[in-house]
Amino acid sequence: MKKYIILLLTIFLIVVTIAEAKNEEYELVSKLSHEKITLYAKKIGDLYQDFKIDFKGETYFRPFWINVTNPAYAPQIHYEDINKDGEKELIIILTKGYGTGLLDEEVHVYRDTHGLIDVLVDNPMAIIYKNVKTSLTTTTAEIKVGDITYTVDIPPLDILPSNLFDDIAFGNIIHYEVQDNQLIAKVSGQVSPVSFIGEIVIVYEYRAKMYQAKSIKFLPYSLKRWKTKSPDPQSF
Repeated sequence: MKKYIILLLTIFLIVVTIAEAKNEEYELVSKLSHEKITLYAKKIGDLYQDFKIDFKGETYFRPFWINVTNPAYAPQIHYEDINKDGEKELIIILTKGYGTGLLDEEVHVYRDTHGLIDVLVDNPMAIIYKNVKTSLTTTTAEIKVGDITYTVDIPPLDILPSNLFDDIAFGNIIHYEVQDNQLIAKVSGQVSPVSFIGEIVIVYEYRAKMYQAKSIKFLPYSLKRWKTKSPDPQSF
């Protein structure tokens, strides 16, 4: 009997030791101290993976999330009322990749209803494919959002015609922000391997149990460099 108890205690200590060792693999990667929200993840090479969310004393695991380890691109945590219901939502923005002419961000939104409940956010690229039409010549880029047309004149000295794409490309730079209690996505428009003329700005609203586009507009990156006609945003 005594040997049996000793064996059980030994097994228990081994299990506790292994659990502590696994827990120590996690690193603190982002924190919202005043709201008691902390993100932990395991560092594997140049990426953080296997995330853990500590939300007001409760723990949630997100094993398939990834984020680069560069501190300048640490995960962003927001806790704001973005659906205008009087209750705050948890918004986490991850950076999966970055580089020259590249920024790949991903957003996750949760409502706190006796625990975190994931809320779908419409993909900004899907929104663009559905609502934006474009054309590109050696002198002009045209972006049509709904009934609104934006025109950008391309100076020939800035971009050689041989370097121009066949059409305006979107998707290499996707950036999310939370401003004035609104979720916003910004997707850059590219006309050559190194030339970006502006960005599609999508403001989200909560509708039909998900976050969908409330408005879309195009903004040029530099009014001094690019001549443009910028009407008001297209609303939905």
